Amino acid sequence: MAKTDLPTGKKPKSKGTAPAPGEMPRTHKDEAARGAGKRLFSAPDLDLNSRSIVIRGVRPQVEHGRFPLKREVGDGLEVSAAIFREGHDILSANLLVRRHDEDTWRAAPMALVNPGLDLWTGTAVLTDNALHLYTIEAWTDVYASWCDEVEKKLGAEQDVTLELLEGRQIIAEAAERARGEDSGRLAAVLKRFESLDATGRARLFLDADLREVVSRWPDRNTMVRYDHEVPVMVDRVRARFAAWYEMFPRSQGTVPGKSATFDDCIARFPEVRAMGFDVVYFVPIHPIGKTHRKGPNNSLNAGPDAPGSPYAIGSEEGGHKAIHPDLGTLEDFRRLVKASHDHGMEVALDFAIQCSPDHPWIKDHPEWFLFRPDGTIKYAENPPKKYQDIVNVDFFSADWESLWHELKSTFEFWIEQGVRIFRVDNPHTKPIPFWEWVIREIKAQYPDVLFLAEAFTRPERLQMMAKVGFSQSYTYFTWRHTKGEFIDYLTELTQTDIAEYLRPNFFTNTPDINPPFLQTGGRPAHMIRLVLAATLSSVYGIYNGFELCEATPIPGKEEYLDSEKYDYKVWDWDRPGNIKDYITRVNRIRAENPALHELDNLRFYPSESDQVLFYGKMTPDRSNMVFVAVNLHPFQAADTFVTFPMDEMEMGGGDTFVAEELLSGRRLDWQGGRQWVRLDPNENPCEIFRVVRED
Repeated sequence: MAKTDLPTGKKPKSKGTAPAPGEMPRTHKDEAARGAGKRLFSAPDLDLNSRSIVIRGVRPQVEHGRFPLKREVGDGLEVSAAIFREGHDILSANLLVRRHDEDTWRAAPMALVNPGLDLWTGTAVLTDNALHLYTIEAWTDVYASWCDEVEKKLGAEQDVTLELLEGRQIIAEAAERARGEDSGRLAAVLKRFESLDATGRARLFLDADLREVVSRWPDRNTMVRYDHEVPVMVDRVRARFAAWYEMFPRSQGTVPGKSATFDDCIARFPEVRAMGFDVVYFVPIHPIGKTHRKGPNNSLNAGPDAPGSPYAIGSEEGGHKAIHPDLGTLEDFRRLVKASHDHGMEVALDFAIQCSPDHPWIKDHPEWFLFRPDGTIKYAENPPKKYQDIVNVDFFSADWESLWHELKSTFEFWIEQGVRIFRVDNPHTKPIPFWEWVIREIKAQYPDVLFLAEAFTRPERLQMMAKVGFSQSYTYFTWRHTKGEFIDYLTELTQTDIAEYLRPNFFTNTPDINPPFLQTGGRPAHMIRLVLAATLSSVYGIYNGFELCEATPIPGKEEYLDSEKYDYKVWDWDRPGNIKDYITRVNRIRAENPALHELDNLRFYPSESDQVLFYGKMTPDRSNMVFVAVNLHPFQAADTFVTFPMDEMEMGGGDTFVAEELLSGRRLDWQGGRQWVRLDPNENPCEIFRVVRED
């Protein structure tokens, strides 16, 4: 199968007109590469890796541009690079950005921020949900260099008669390149030049407004382009900021021993939305096989009424493009998707590439599967675990191409039904090249589609899947408990290059993971883990039952007793001891505070107790500053001092400020950074402070 490239729509080439006020200049993607001219060093007979203007150390990139960076619509893409040339001439540089399917670059000026390191930075706002490319162009700013030289000579009271004639030539050349009003303005300057004395000419040519006009029409013969075009996948904001609620559709009803329907799920949407969730994630909704069907608590002998695991996909009723008849019809599902939108939410579907032995694919495409020497199909195993009700496809079978396209068409089928988010089950057990291909293909046509990788696996695998396209990733958050573990792990996720491509989705629990902390810590433990997940990361999720503090385990295991993976379940969504109101407050705090919408602004600050984690997030303009103190112990109160970062808050060490404790509504008048907190697991295991500076 040949590699499928992203589409490249063609647009008319730029005519070089001046940008409108406030608009980023636009340049055809090939314009700077045309014609090495009179001032650009060119040695065609030499095999050199350097050029007259050097652009190196360009950041950010993922593996030198091999994989895309990740950003969201509205983000500013900040790029830095070392840019220099020999001598003392002044350089100018632009950050160039364009959609992958356009020919026209948008140019944002770069600034020299550290002359000693030749360090330049520039920022471009990303406005489209699409794959973008960026690069850098730099050139000798002939006019700025001339102005610098003349100003120095005038300061030394030297004669600049010849220099003024050189300046006239530079402006005349710019006038030839200029268009629109700029052309007339430059012509007028040249005409006025003739009637002035030396002092007047110097004042005329050094005018700041004139410098700005000339700068818009640089001599592109001196321009050098960075060697690479770096990809940037710009997703919609929900890729970075969202609250997920996971549910088993069949267990949203009220009749014991009977499957719920999509209508029962729709009936629960108002309550889920009221708690502040905006993504409702469904485990597989497809027909379930009967062969080796699992019974309650993963038993091997299912009774006649056992519903089986929804991950054993496929029966005579259909496979991955079918709906379990107990849930409803395809039309019912479309109605459910619309209902989620009506409530300000959207549906995410589980995409599990595994089959029941009864799946239609096995009959229609046996070449996609592995069979044992005795002719029996090979079921899935992760020794010592056995999944007798599941078989896996062979991604590298002789007919792998048709398999890959069938899986791609399955994504497309559900996209056509209105689904734009997929949680992918165990992607680390499938080939990475497949994910790179299918995600690229889907996002080329549907750039708003998001993919969550459910991959509790080794770091390199997890990170590689994020690099090849997964929009979000499960992480090891579930198994981080101590203050040091949180600081080390979250610093790695938010302050290293990992943050350029991996968005962590912190799930407090899953149908497969009932952590000991929740099993033993009761209601306080659920409150603690909720706040940690919801404020450390900007996207997080819970599995239904968490709000009820449900944590009854299979003894000695991180699994739920009587799990709804293998049975129907009827929940009392208002049972005593629930934390629904607490979840609602936390999600409201997230929604109302822009600082919590971001990931890489997380910073940790001192607390004088190893039992208390203290951290904060701030917007760049400090209009929103939120700090969180969490007692990591579900049974023991903590009394300690925490230290607010007065300098980062742009306050003096002794300044006063108001700290609004958002969970309780208390208003605290504080002075200085060191403040005392008391965190009682039964009353306030966590406190969330919004800092307001006093005028």
